[in-house]
Amino acid sequence: MTSTDSARNASVGAPAKAPAKDPWDLPDVSGLVVGVLGGTGPQGKGLAYRLAKAGQKVIIGSRAADRALAAAEELGHGVEGADNAETARRSDIVIVAVPWDGHGKTLESLREELAGKLVVDCVNPLGFDKKGAYALKPEEGSAAEQAAALLPDSRVAAAFHHLSAVLLQDPEIDEIDTDVMVLGEERADVEIVQALAGRIPGMRGVFAGRLRGAHQVESLVANLISVNRRYKAHAGLRVTDV
Repeated sequence: MTSTDSARNASVGAPAKAPAKDPWDLPDVSGLVVGVLGGTGPQGKGLAYRLAKAGQKVIIGSRAADRALAAAEELGHGVEGADNAETARRSDIVIVAVPWDGHGKTLESLREELAGKLVVDCVNPLGFDKKGAYALKPEEGSAAEQAAALLPDSRVAAAFHHLSAVLLQDPEIDEIDTDVMVLGEERADVEIVQALAGRIPGMRGVFAGRLRGAHQVESLVANLISVNRRYKAHAGLRVTDV
């Protein structure tokens, strides 16, 4: 028997190879509760509004519960408000939209409440001077990697960095025409975040690599700010040929 015959005989008895998973076959996330830390700020408030309007159950968190309650009442669509700790406890997915200067301290204080949760970091470490916005690089590499270091019992992903808070909060706009770069270590977690982004009309979540690539994604916001200032726009991103 030739080596070719042996290989052919071996392949006959081998189990059929499973087909490749469709990268756009995403899970149903409509029943998950989404918490937004920093939900009274422009970005967090805008995300909460869009997700709630799409039918997602949303809780917005703040250091002060009364501020969160007031913002939730303003947003409507069933949005609830609570302090950050309660928001983290009651949510399945927690979006971190706090200011960069309070990022580490906030997450460190919520380590217990965020244990076992999928935490989605959308914070952009930026500085500003006379020349405009510029990227900062945290010691851990990025805001998302800082979150992962501070939350060892959580599953951390990064997404929602390049969205205009103005567009998100504008009730006259029905669709947000943009892609969302999603980074993470586990495919299942990334797909949950992709599916969550896809709940917002016009928006699409696209896998963009592991957390080690989050710095580039966070930094690009400085460039978008420059684009928006020059062209008086609210620019987002679209990935072609995907």
